[in-house]
Amino acid sequence: MTAATINLDAVTSEYRPNGATAIENDLILNWYPARIIKRFDHCNSLLELGIGHGYTPSIFNAACDRHVIIEGSQVVIDLFDEKNPDFSGEVVFSYFEDFDTEERFDVIVMGFVLEHVEDPGLVLARFRKFLKPGGRLFAAVPNAKSMNRRLGVELGKIDDIYSLNANDLALGHRRQYCRDTFQQELERHGYSVTYQEGIYLKPLPLGVLKTLPDFQENLEAMLRVGIDFPDLCVALLMEAEAA
Repeated sequence: MTAATINLDAVTSEYRPNGATAIENDLILNWYPARIIKRFDHCNSLLELGIGHGYTPSIFNAACDRHVIIEGSQVVIDLFDEKNPDFSGEVVFSYFEDFDTEERFDVIVMGFVLEHVEDPGLVLARFRKFLKPGGRLFAAVPNAKSMNRRLGVELGKIDDIYSLNANDLALGHRRQYCRDTFQQELERHGYSVTYQEGIYLKPLPLGVLKTLPDFQENLEAMLRVGIDFPDLCVALLMEAEAA
């Protein structure tokens, strides 16, 4: 494993069920996999980078015949195995930068990965060779220009939309993307973006949203509305092919 990569076990507190961001993790991480699957319906082979909070593996597993997950934290793997003893996919303990295989995949998913790694370009370029001809990459990242971050700047909560706040640091984030820089990152490393949408249009802080009637219904509506307004959403989803 590369010495330059951070110790992933040291940033796992927010990946436990009682993490401070649990409500929105549950919301977003159950939403975006279904949006990806809607784009391909079912595939023979799917490679997923990271277990993360553990929401996505079972969703993607049901949409493919072969499911491989690469995870660089043994703590995260152990938590996942404990909660999912019957998981039928293959989990490989490896940093993304070190992973190698002769296998080629129909779909590769980088769900909230690129904001974490030291060199996102290296990861993107490396995994492009693991796509089958005509295969598709799906990547999601937080959005620096989201409405809530813009409000945070106006209210003095953060200095700049691209700065990392306490929650970013707790999650091990290294950078913020906006729609332009995200697409440029993909295109610079050999991909052609074929589709994009927004994930979760959040107009107010979560604490304020909790005070509204029909809290859950409002959250679900913000997911649906956000599809068409990526520039203002909490996160961005892009589909790409090898150029």
